[in-house]
Amino acid sequence: MKWRSLQEASPETDIRPLRDICAERKELIAKYVPAETQAIHARAVTDLKHQRLAANILPVGTKIPEFQLQDHDGHTVSSSVLLAKGRLILCFIRGRWCPFCVAQMEAMNLIVPEIEQAGATLAAVSPQTVQQSFFMHNQHKLRFPLLSDAENKVAKQFGLAYRVRDEQKAIYQRAFVNLPFVNGDDSWELPIPATYIIDRDGTVLYASANEDYTERPEPEDIVRFLSVNLRG
Repeated sequence: MKWRSLQEASPETDIRPLRDICAERKELIAKYVPAETQAIHARAVTDLKHQRLAANILPVGTKIPEFQLQDHDGHTVSSSVLLAKGRLILCFIRGRWCPFCVAQMEAMNLIVPEIEQAGATLAAVSPQTVQQSFFMHNQHKLRFPLLSDAENKVAKQFGLAYRVRDEQKAIYQRAFVNLPFVNGDDSWELPIPATYIIDRDGTVLYASANEDYTERPEPEDIVRFLSVNLRG
């Protein structure tokens, strides 16, 4: 499982805006994925939007729940230790099998120096196992920790978790996206993608989530928020 998109990525670093990379991947999906499969994914997104998951996530102004998760090397990482370093950018993603998650992680990887210069750190959370996180971290040369959220326990506390629809589950199985293997449990649950900026005391300063997994915040907007809104 080394999906970057529907084609092999070039060896050069892609420095285009994330929106352009995601748009290109959506164009490839529209071109190569059968219409009936696209319709199933579209219905799944529509169903999640009707549930208003993104409108009911852990909001700005609240304190995040404390957590301890294993990183891609199997080391236990706590939210308190991460926040002791400064403000924290926390990205919830679906997994290494998702080309849009890969695009976001590679784009966020490019702005790690700017994040650190702004006095913040970056971490990503997914339900995939430590081994899968290790593979993703190694393959994409990420410079920030990937945390494994077994059974989406933390994602549930943030209001992000949902169960994959049966018709979409069948599509994933045919495409060799074996979530029970990738995630280490048979729940078939995933988080909707979300990005948080959290202050040192655990207060949520910025929260962005979208039921449509093809839409992600622009990394430069994250950097701008840190530099403009959080000076001092």
